Amino acid sequence: MKLKSMTSVITKSALVLAACASLNAFAGTSAPSGKSGKAVVPPIEEDGALLDTLGASMETGYDSRYYFRGRYFADNTVWAGLSLSVPLTEQLSLGFGALYTTTAGTTVNTGLLGPKGKGSFDYSELDLSTSLTYDAGFAKFGLVYTHYEFLNGNSGTNAGSPRGAGELNISGANEVGLTVASTVGPVNVYGGYYYDLTIGASYAEIGADAPIEITSWMSLVPAVKMGYGFTNYYTAIPSNGAANGPSHQSGLTHVIPSLSAPIKLTKTATLTPYIAYNMSLTTRHFNNATDSEFFGGVKLGVTF
Repeated sequence: MKLKSMTSVITKSALVLAACASLNAFAGTSAPSGKSGKAVVPPIEEDGALLDTLGASMETGYDSRYYFRGRYFADNTVWAGLSLSVPLTEQLSLGFGALYTTTAGTTVNTGLLGPKGKGSFDYSELDLSTSLTYDAGFAKFGLVYTHYEFLNGNSGTNAGSPRGAGELNISGANEVGLTVASTVGPVNVYGGYYYDLTIGASYAEIGADAPIEITSWMSLVPAVKMGYGFTNYYTAIPSNGAANGPSHQSGLTHVIPSLSAPIKLTKTATLTPYIAYNMSLTTRHFNNATDSEFFGGVKLGVTF
């Protein structure tokens, strides 16, 4: 009897285990099956990672004249840049940027270079920046630090000086700035105040643009910028050394209206040709290669 009872218990246990195994197997195949006949398990959605919220853009372009804050640097420049934006909170983001610019050929008229007062020079520049941007809703505020490295000297405005060092005779500069950008109706407005730690002088700029949609893939963007250099930001002595102007002064640097035409090639790539007119004002009349002139260029930008 004991043997039969034990056998009965074992048999019942085996049946219970088999039933459980069958139920588990049935539950495992309740999801839709793939071609292999195995259960298709829905992917697990994980929380956002750093790379999911990382904004990056790459740009490359060509400019027939390189003007920066109203100051002439070189002709026929090509450049490439990379920028990254990492959100720290919903309103605060950390940015990084790198920009390399070099000349494809610049000819100057000066008695210090070559026969008959003509010559050429090389120019290249590397800019590295980091920034914090706060989105307050009605406007975006930024704090930015930039290092400028002039690899062949500081611009061609006085190309005959050592290494083509230019009017300030420096090979690099460090700058901190405060920026603000907002939208008023269809117009984007922005401004900035920058302090150059290397030369101990500051610069301010305001600007605006108003994009006009032409088609779903093309817009026209009229824009204008104006700058003001505070004491010592720009040297006002003529490049020939004549003492017919103050050595340093504060004043308007330039006004530069422009018209660009962004063309959306793909969801992530945009080609933007532009034309602009640089008008030199108080602190740039002496040293710019040309007082006022048209110039233009094109850039290709890709976001990812």
